[in-house]
Amino acid sequence: MSGPNKPLQSRAYLGLGGNLGDPAAAMGAALRALDAHEAVTVAEVSSLYRTPPWGRIDQPDFLNAVAAVDTTLTARELLDLCLETERALKRVRAERWGPRLIDMDVLVFADERIDEEGLQVPHPRMGERAFVLAPLAEIAPGLDLSGSTAAERLAAVEQAGIERLAGGRDWWRGPA
Repeated sequence: MSGPNKPLQSRAYLGLGGNLGDPAAAMGAALRALDAHEAVTVAEVSSLYRTPPWGRIDQPDFLNAVAAVDTTLTARELLDLCLETERALKRVRAERWGPRLIDMDVLVFADERIDEEGLQVPHPRMGERAFVLAPLAEIAPGLDLSGSTAAERLAAVEQAGIERLAGGRDWWRGPA
């Protein structure tokens, strides 16, 4: 319930990925760090997906996932928190579409449309990328992505090499 002392929450969807080291551990650590932040609650997380590299293909396969988070932060503040979390996990941004330990992108932020330096929401290329759409459609198949749902967008793109891994959706919580 919102009121004068409780800021409104927004639902955002984050894309996560990595292909160096132990990307599942890095993505899990990132989600746990976000969930520990007072202004963010991880609401739902997709299964892990093994996906072929995109853009630059001479690199290892990626692991990808999507998380739904509820937050009182703005989209820019959420992006800044994601980037800060990446840095804490030793992410180095050296090469576009290159190998990485961890990558987090703000895909959707409530129903906002944002086009600023370093922040475009909805993410401008997610509708073309099965490695984003497959985990997004798993947790939010009916999410409206500019006139079609996540599930409809997924059905319309090439999905070769996309593999949903066993283990369910609690992989990110770490050891019990």
